[in-house]
Amino acid sequence: EGSTLYLPVWQPGALIYTGDSHAVQGDGEISLTALETRMQEVLIQIVLHKQKKFQWPVAETATHWITVGLDKDLNTAMSLAARNAIEFLASRAKLTPLDAYALCSIAVSFRVTQVVDIVRGVHAMIPKNLFTGELRGQIAVV
Repeated sequence: EGSTLYLPVWQPGALIYTGDSHAVQGDGEISLTALETRMQEVLIQIVLHKQKKFQWPVAETATHWITVGLDKDLNTAMSLAARNAIEFLASRAKLTPLDAYALCSIAVSFRVTQVVDIVRGVHAMIPKNLFTGELRGQIAVV
């Protein structure tokens, strides 16, 4: 609840679809079983931010920015999640890529999103509390 997902859009007039609702699922879905459910109500607000140039989805919660990596190979998915976190921090926090790389190794949690589908996922949890309020506002996705 209260999360924001930023999706890159490359096609004019693109549509959005949601599905596969889970009432609960552990981190790192390992089988085809989660607590699947029909959602009575899902509230989605769509806002187009034309100035934002994302190559990959980025999510935001009250406490974290989240980057992802997706690939058939879990190691490649991990590398992509790390690369996306490094690029996010380097571009938004004004860190050098090497400093962003070191920060990811020290303070960013990488988690397996899922391994049940052909394309595996890893996501990076970047804590907002690593940065002061002023810098945190500068890093903000929108």
